[in-house]
Amino acid sequence: MKFAVIVFPGSNCDVDMYHAIKDELGEQVEYVWHDTESLDEFDGILLPGGFSYGDYLRSGAIARFSNVMKEVVKAAEAGKPILGVCNGFQILLEAGLLPGAMRRNESLSFICKPVELKVENNRTMFTSELSQDQTIMIPIAHGEGNYYCDQETLARLTANNQIVFTYHGKNPNGSLANIAGIVNEKGNVLGMMPHPERAVDDLLGGSDGLKMFQSIVKNWSEAYVKA
Repeated sequence: MKFAVIVFPGSNCDVDMYHAIKDELGEQVEYVWHDTESLDEFDGILLPGGFSYGDYLRSGAIARFSNVMKEVVKAAEAGKPILGVCNGFQILLEAGLLPGAMRRNESLSFICKPVELKVENNRTMFTSELSQDQTIMIPIAHGEGNYYCDQETLARLTANNQIVFTYHGKNPNGSLANIAGIVNEKGNVLGMMPHPERAVDDLLGGSDGLKMFQSIVKNWSEAYVKA
């Protein structure tokens, strides 16, 4: 499986994402600059964290107009797995690939620490190697992770099992319904604020995040690789 790590001006978790795929997962991966005109050669798309375009206006608001985002939309429509982490999640929201919006943390402070997540839905291509209702430890690092949507959207997310992760225990940022990650209705676009690419080896403090990348490869292989 071949992954693209999209690099925007201001991305700073692209190297972590590359390491997770190349060194820990053992799959092909390339950095792809934000002005590329084709993602056709890639099987999975990863939007890393950071501060794209300095987060001017608001997080992800400028990056969503990058040339590559037309290709990300095209890949989403084709059913390819797309994972947006932190700033990547914010870009997916701004691009309309996921519903809702992101606000500043309730504390108005930047938060960087490991947090416990509850797996609300393990029947996705991103979470099938995790157990339903399992609690996992994944780090967060953000100032704008306070997910919000209107009640109609929340009801739809709940009814469609689109809420994939919730914060377990104390909610670190005020996110609505403790939401830490959601998937689109089709199930191939996941946005989450915690950083699974920073939890892929026990030397980093834990390896719960590696299960997510293994889930993507397993599901892709079962769909496209013939025995």
